[in-house]
Amino acid sequence: MVGVSGASGAVLTDATVRALQAQGVPLDVVCSYYGQLMWRQETDERFRDAAARWAERGPVTVHRPEDAAAPIASGSYATRGMVIVPCSMATVGAIASGAGQNLLHRAADVTLKETRRLVVVPRETPLSLIHLRNLTTLAEAGATIVPPDPAFYLRPDSVDAIVEALAERILYALRVVPAVDQAHAWAT
Repeated sequence: MVGVSGASGAVLTDATVRALQAQGVPLDVVCSYYGQLMWRQETDERFRDAAARWAERGPVTVHRPEDAAAPIASGSYATRGMVIVPCSMATVGAIASGAGQNLLHRAADVTLKETRRLVVVPRETPLSLIHLRNLTTLAEAGATIVPPDPAFYLRPDSVDAIVEALAERILYALRVVPAVDQAHAWAT
């Protein structure tokens, strides 16, 4: 599952989805209302148009954020895990408190309760003590926190190279690609 919340990072979401599709992973996607607004602001593209573009390349099911009856809201819907990219601090707080208000929050809660992989890609700086405590709560509950920090030692020559390396790191955190493949991908 891919969750998209209202934080900056549409290019990273797009790269992550493309990388997952390249691995043949069928996707369930949920984007919050604010995620849709940010998507349009950052890309000049409607989120639903991006989702249609993804669906042309592989199986993608997009769920409305208010659809509490969506299959991903239930632990009986088996998934390999979930990534929230980008993940706003409001979303981090909602998941950490267990007081989610939309399908993205519920899907993340289900992922944790079923002890599946939850990868959170937080987008905020600087981080307040509240943010840090909420991220710690998620980590203690089993989530993997992957801040989108560029690996400058790879000597990236473009923003695209940075984004692609981050997407690869996210796939590794989801255990979609093995560490060996990622290390090779980063070295080339």
